[in-house]
Amino acid sequence: MRLLALSGSLRVQSLNSAVARAAAELAPPGVDIEVFDGLAEVPLYDAGLDVPGGEPAGVRHLRERIAAADGLLLVTPEYNGSVSGVLKNAIDWASRPPSGGAPLWGKTAAVAGATTGQYGALWAQQDLRRILGIAGARVIEGNLPIARAETAFDERGSLRDPLVAERLRAHVEALVHEASVPLAA
Repeated sequence: MRLLALSGSLRVQSLNSAVARAAAELAPPGVDIEVFDGLAEVPLYDAGLDVPGGEPAGVRHLRERIAAADGLLLVTPEYNGSVSGVLKNAIDWASRPPSGGAPLWGKTAAVAGATTGQYGALWAQQDLRRILGIAGARVIEGNLPIARAETAFDERGSLRDPLVAERLRAHVEALVHEASVPLAA
């Protein structure tokens, strides 16, 4: 099974990107998690640029990676009480064309979030679940809030908190389970 992890933060030392990388390390046997690193190359959504075969290269790459994945793990920071703009923009591109063929349509997805605050991006995760559902994804139950995330990772960005590791492992396993359930006809 192939999963794609998207971090809603472009910062080099992002805690949310560290969560995505940790998920890849904790994946169960037989599951490969690719951490997508091309969101900086995805321009702001512009329907005028969204022409079949003529979309920007970063958008084509994003859509191809989502289409090739069996499921998605989206990890969001919380900016002003909601999902990051870069992640929302990626969803806007991946949900097009709405008339069919959008790589996000029917894709099983899980959400997680990390913050240095005490709530672990819960509001952002709630918004992300809603946005993904409206865009046509099958969002699994449950959030994964990681509060005070700077204490869960070491200075190299490696996960050091065993409780967070176990929660992340269980979240990925739930995504794998749901992604293996076929869509109802």
